[in-house]
Amino acid sequence: MTKWSDIAGSLMDTSTMIGAVFVAVLWALAAIITGRAVRLAIHRYLDRTQRAGADPTGIRFLGQLARVVVYILAFVGYAHVVPALQKLGTASLAIGGAASVVVGLAAQSTLGNLIAGVSIVLYRPFKLGDRLRVFLPSGPETGVVENIDLGYTTLRAADKRRLVIPNNIMASQACVDLSLLPPRTSCNVSFYVAAGSDLDQARKILLDAAKAHQQIAQIDGCYLTRVTSKGAIVTLAASCADPDAAPGVVSDLLQEAKKKFDAAGVKIA
Repeated sequence: MTKWSDIAGSLMDTSTMIGAVFVAVLWALAAIITGRAVRLAIHRYLDRTQRAGADPTGIRFLGQLARVVVYILAFVGYAHVVPALQKLGTASLAIGGAASVVVGLAAQSTLGNLIAGVSIVLYRPFKLGDRLRVFLPSGPETGVVENIDLGYTTLRAADKRRLVIPNNIMASQACVDLSLLPPRTSCNVSFYVAAGSDLDQARKILLDAAKAHQQIAQIDGCYLTRVTSKGAIVTLAASCADPDAAPGVVSDLLQEAKKKFDAAGVKIA
């Protein structure tokens, strides 16, 4: 019995290398278990709030933040029980202060995204499920908010592209919330335009066809969604208010665009 107590005592002695590693493993396991427990509790709470019709945006974000805090506290707690780390922290306080300034400057973009994420959750300019029009360096984009995490906001575009936007951009720019508009049905059409054809002309033809159609309620834009050696896929993102009319609208757009393509010499691959 004394032998086992001696072994246990040596394993818990943080002044030795073996003890420090063993305690580190225990703290890591505790942090992982606690983090998973927090995530499970958040998911259960989310299920209840979603059934009650509440907005889950802030709960998801705070759940991610809580897990990060758990890991940080675990590391701080471990540093306090290991004498070597206590001495190291005391001896290198000045160096740590200077290093923190350097790290802060290097990570200012990351910290800015985190603070912007907190601002989005607090002020709620938009929430999960909202349909937004955002203005990016590549041009205006429209998508549904899928996730807001510690650094980025994720939107799903009408053509299934995933838009990952830093939180500081989402918090500082003007976004158009289209969620309050009447529900609409996608009437997207795509053409594989052959290499050598005028892509600008192809996009103009698709946009003009959509503008001329009486049942098109909204035009989100016309984009290049894929480029290969044989050509490029041009996609018109548009929608109509009547779901039953959507198949006919798509057929009309395809027919009109094909006729205009032939007249303009735009070849389809």
